[in-house]
Amino acid sequence: MSFYDISKRIMDIVISLCGIVFSAPLMLGASIWIKLVSPSGPVLADTPLRVGKDGKTFKFFKFRSMIPHAHEWLMSQPELLKKYQENNFKLDPDPRLIKGAKFIRKSSIDELPQFFNILRGEMSFVGPRAYYPFEVDKQLETHPDLKDLMQVVYSVKPGLTGLWQISGRSSLSFDARVKLDASYAKKRSLLYDLMIIFKTPLVVLTGKGAY
Repeated sequence: MSFYDISKRIMDIVISLCGIVFSAPLMLGASIWIKLVSPSGPVLADTPLRVGKDGKTFKFFKFRSMIPHAHEWLMSQPELLKKYQENNFKLDPDPRLIKGAKFIRKSSIDELPQFFNILRGEMSFVGPRAYYPFEVDKQLETHPDLKDLMQVVYSVKPGLTGLWQISGRSSLSFDARVKLDASYAKKRSLLYDLMIIFKTPLVVLTGKGAY
């Protein structure tokens, strides 16, 4: 391992442990709220696996902001599914959202459980977006020119934040997001990571690009 890889892993462990400790009350509050407004489902989202480093899939921890079995429900709605795929894998308005979901997402509270993914070594604090395998397969049918860039993206761990996060978040198109992620993977350094970390709080506080 390089000096960068070792330093980054140490930084990830320290940040994730601090993040878990300091956000514990917020995570507890979010858990209680989710069970109150949607008692029939789990606290964490039951989402499909995400793609990590070297193309390996992993269980992505995230607070549930949708109805139980939201993905399966969407798959059973042909018209909505088509709209979802044509609109960069988003629905607005989204009938799957539970009460308070927009606030949970805009404030990035739903992302807090990913500190555990970072601690486990499946993610890093800074890195590319963690993509769904089906999302990548579908988008590459339309953008085959991005195939090589996706391999560059897969060369590093996905992150809780990243260049995509401070540059538009969910408002970005798939190809714009992949180009940013690949750019990060090629240029990554501790200074670059720190720059992204320092810019992240402002983006979270303003809710810019959140969906």
